[in-house]
Amino acid sequence: MTPKERLLTVLKCGIPDRVPISTYEMFPYHRRFEYKHPSYDPLLQALVGRSDSMVMWDPPSNETVFCSSYQVDMDVETFRNANQTITKKTLHTPKGDLTQTTKVIDNIKTTWQTEHWCKSLEDVEKVLSIPYEPLTYNVSECVNVRNTLKDQGIIMSSPSDPLWLTADLMEFGDYTVWAMTESNRFEKVVKIMHERNMENLRRQLDANTVELYRICGPEYATPPYLPKELFQRFVVPYVTEMVDLIHEKGGLVRFHSHGKINQVLDMICSTGADGIDPCEGPPDGDIPLEDVKKRCKGKMCVFGNIQLKLLENGSPEDVDQAIRTCMDQAKEGGGFVIMPTASPINIPLSDKTYGNYMQFIESALKYGMYE
Repeated sequence: MTPKERLLTVLKCGIPDRVPISTYEMFPYHRRFEYKHPSYDPLLQALVGRSDSMVMWDPPSNETVFCSSYQVDMDVETFRNANQTITKKTLHTPKGDLTQTTKVIDNIKTTWQTEHWCKSLEDVEKVLSIPYEPLTYNVSECVNVRNTLKDQGIIMSSPSDPLWLTADLMEFGDYTVWAMTESNRFEKVVKIMHERNMENLRRQLDANTVELYRICGPEYATPPYLPKELFQRFVVPYVTEMVDLIHEKGGLVRFHSHGKINQVLDMICSTGADGIDPCEGPPDGDIPLEDVKKRCKGKMCVFGNIQLKLLENGSPEDVDQAIRTCMDQAKEGGGFVIMPTASPINIPLSDKTYGNYMQFIESALKYGMYE
């Protein structure tokens, strides 16, 4: 089987020739920002022909803020503070100004949001005062991605769900208080974001449909952050509509949720998604991989669940044992992809992490064959 055939087989809960091997956001085709650093070259070269790539690609759009392409005045100030780059944005809305601050630490390729747009419900009204204009997408680059990838994997885009689009307006603690104490007001904003999100998703799919869509954001509503009743209310109906639309256009869906999913796993299955990741085991999550597989069998493909911290800090022997345990728990019957729960973001890549990734590949090939 080619990697593309292998991945499409398991996404339909079938049995391939071997368990597909994913290194999550790291792949040798169409490299992402941090993996262009030379320290990653040996590992990425080693993945060629030995891994099954889900190349993450999202078409650029003309979005300004909050899912809209409406042109709104914004002041941007960037400055350095020790080893950090700080960016402060001031947005001039029809109902008053909003500010957001982010920081990026040198040699760590991620962005921290240190000040969110909304500090109160009045700020949320400022967000909603900005007119909505649907997005347009530039999908021209997809041809180059496909020509580079060929049959070595599939393309995956990562749309957000409306719960995340709403929750991320505020600092996380403030969001949970808002959702719990002002549930009707919170859901009103979720519905507005959902309308925007669905129109934008429809336009994206009409312009170009790729093989897989990873819906991000539901983890913001998993227990203990919110009770399962609010997960059912704020996540399930909206993600289900997203799944239905993606299926209608010929794509497949992967439901992304870190953390504790035990109480909401059956709800996740009910959305009709084709896969679930990263299925973290205890203590990071609250359900063993074997139980995820049993409850999802025939409904969703299971992706997971090697912790990145093991690959960064463990021994090769620890990695080998973890891979073997995953295979014992989830390989049988197909519908399983061995995958870390995250990807490294440090530059340069450490020798230890490199060695453990090589062990990950060797062990996955060793224990992942189907007869």
